[in-house]
Amino acid sequence: MRMIDIIEKKRDGSALTKQEIEFFIEGYTNGSIPDYQMSSLLMAIFFQNMTDEERANLTMAMVNSGETIDLSAIEGVKVDKHSTGGVGDTTTLVLGPLVAACGVPVAKMSGRGLGHTGGTIDKLEAIEGFHVELTSEQFVKQVNELKVAVIGQSGNLTPADKKLYALRDVTGTVNSIPLIASSIMSKKIAAGAGAIVLDVKTGDGAFMKTTEDARALATAMVRIGNNVGRKTMAIISDMSQPLGRAIGNSLEIVEAIDTLKGNGPDDLTELCLTLGSQMVVVGEKAETLEEAREMLLAVIEDGSALEIFKQFIKWQGGNEKIVDDVSLLPQAAFKFEVPASEDGFITFMEADEIGTAAMLLGAGRATKESEIDLAVGIVLNKKVGDAVSKGESLATIYSNREDVQDVMDKLTKFIDIEAAKKDAPPLIYEVITA
Repeated sequence: MRMIDIIEKKRDGSALTKQEIEFFIEGYTNGSIPDYQMSSLLMAIFFQNMTDEERANLTMAMVNSGETIDLSAIEGVKVDKHSTGGVGDTTTLVLGPLVAACGVPVAKMSGRGLGHTGGTIDKLEAIEGFHVELTSEQFVKQVNELKVAVIGQSGNLTPADKKLYALRDVTGTVNSIPLIASSIMSKKIAAGAGAIVLDVKTGDGAFMKTTEDARALATAMVRIGNNVGRKTMAIISDMSQPLGRAIGNSLEIVEAIDTLKGNGPDDLTELCLTLGSQMVVVGEKAETLEEAREMLLAVIEDGSALEIFKQFIKWQGGNEKIVDDVSLLPQAAFKFEVPASEDGFITFMEADEIGTAAMLLGAGRATKESEIDLAVGIVLNKKVGDAVSKGESLATIYSNREDVQDVMDKLTKFIDIEAAKKDAPPLIYEVITA
């Protein structure tokens, strides 16, 4: 088998066989296939696309390029959730204990953030003493007994994906549905997921700017998951404005606690109920999404989801008292209000720019080497569709520096106020199943 033949075959629009896909993944991973040939093949895939079968075979070839996590010792269907990212995305912190309270095991491997705010691991480390370094035995025991655990990414998972991603980044082939879908799904499958729920964002603050592109990606990932034996569902959700109100690590922990108490922002609560319903169904604890939603509402109402969150923190070494006293979380030294310049209605909030404003405070990482300030961030007091009076606070800035004019200017510039009311965009655009 020769790489040049595979390149020409895909260039001419033919489907590649399982053996051909495994050949180039193995060869590129071990270094026998050079960058220039793989770049050529990636560009051919970019223009010629891939069939469902090719996408599934590419995904599993990347899974098999390195280690995989064996979660067979955990009882039940292990459900994982993946979001394509956004600003103020606190869903994992809420969904883990919420779904666990319904009896679905959530064995989560999460990462650190690069961008607006920290990743799930960074957010959890805002809790004093919390750690994500668990042995395999501790991880399995915790999920079996508590139904939820979160550990950091470790091991040599999907090395082919890491190499391909770096090459795609410098060859103009990042924005390819089959390559994005197989990249995401290979990591979820290698991490041991038995069932997968996907939250694909669309809008100005998302990677997929249009609903059409988001639908194509979501559909591709759902088909890959189901074609390789993982029950997979997806939703397309809005990211034209930040999700919830809090942007910042300890601030998002507070918002997660409020949501588990039933007092969270409407959009974050609704998204968690929608995603959680899918997780309960694919986790085989409910027959329908409606039944699953009722179960989720019940565990919020009776406090059992909040209690699991408290126990989850305790099991992983954290101070569970923060659930009842959020002042134990890192606190910023200064607090500033961002006043509205006029009367009217909020008509637009640029999610990316608001996220960047939080990063300027230190809530996120501009580079991998950046240190996160866990206390700082922004809380939005208004969202799209809300009325506002001149001088009323649009947002509250939590900072450890006194001069925040740069942040204030950015928030004022990218939160639009107009005389005529404009309704907020839909939160959930579509649910995609097998």
